[in-house]
Amino acid sequence: MTDYGEEQRNEREALESIYPDSFTVLSENPTSFTITVTSEAGENDETVQATLKFTYAEKYPDEIPLYELLSQENLEDNDVTDILKLLQEQAEENLGMVMIFTLVSAVQEKLNEMVDQIKTRREEEKRQKEKEAEEAEKQCFHGTPVTIENFLSWKAKFDAEILENRRKKMKEEEQSGKNKLTGKQLFETDHNLDTSDIQFLEEAGNNVEVDESLFQEMDDLELEDEEDDPDYNPMNLDSD
Repeated sequence: MTDYGEEQRNEREALESIYPDSFTVLSENPTSFTITVTSEAGENDETVQATLKFTYAEKYPDEIPLYELLSQENLEDNDVTDILKLLQEQAEENLGMVMIFTLVSAVQEKLNEMVDQIKTRREEEKRQKEKEAEEAEKQCFHGTPVTIENFLSWKAKFDAEILENRRKKMKEEEQSGKNKLTGKQLFETDHNLDTSDIQFLEEAGNNVEVDESLFQEMDDLELEDEEDDPDYNPMNLDSD
């Protein structure tokens, strides 16, 4: 008859000596513990990490232990799924034997592969971004082919924007008092201006005053007659 308790205690002691810095006991009954697994450093010293939790079933190792990925660092969701799938496959293959070390070793190898995949993934993302940037640059140079349909659509939008801008400008000028009428527009809108000058003279009557100092007697003007010029010669006019 198999002494499951004895096998479990022996395996636990072995695991504590193999993983002294990453093995942590969570409970004694049932026996539950965690082991933190870290990958080897990648090209740029990046690492991935997974903390695995194991709980012995009553008849372990003839029963698969309970396991879960308690926490992780730098892993994608699909990476977590792959690790859990790996644990299930390894547990089924090693049923009937103490298997925790085998499970942890499989995960360790998987994490090392994932570090290399991270490098490949980043390179692929970089290439994809460069490709997208090139496509965007080409699009800027080539632009959109002009057709009758998209030209008419653009023109309609352009005309609408011009009209709207004019309306806004007129409204702003009205509000700021800049929208003043010209003289012609004033006469066309206010017919009282047609007779305003006549009405002013009629109302003034004989009281209209003229400042004579503004005018000069014709005799005071020094107008020079060409005939009085001693050098005047009418024959010279034809020579010019």
